[in-house]
Amino acid sequence: MVEKRFFTVEEARAYLPRLRRILSLLRRSADLSVKAGSNGHAAVRTKATADDAPLDLDPGQALAELEDQGIVLRDPVVGLVDFPCLHPSGTVVQLCWQLGEDDLGWWHLPDAGFGSRRPLPLPPEL
Repeated sequence: MVEKRFFTVEEARAYLPRLRRILSLLRRSADLSVKAGSNGHAAVRTKATADDAPLDLDPGQALAELEDQGIVLRDPVVGLVDFPCLHPSGTVVQLCWQLGEDDLGWWHLPDAGFGSRRPLPLPPEL
């Protein structure tokens, strides 16, 4: 059994450059799947970004890396992820980030979701 990993805010921020590239790869893969499934008639995102730089992974390896890191992929199309984080009080929270955001700036409780995001820093007490 794999031990659950918890990220600090600093560790999650340090992983963002690679995460941007991984999520961009997964988004492109999802776009191609949609287009292929519609005989090429679906409108997909075609504008390249700096995050579209080549990556040394295929989509399956990218998903496996996220899982190995303990990062929760919530939505591959919009690039929404959560980093599990252990608050000093012992409460587990999710550091929430979405592709396109400049920095990690949000968190929420595990049973809440995107709509319940609160800005960082984490409050001293939970």
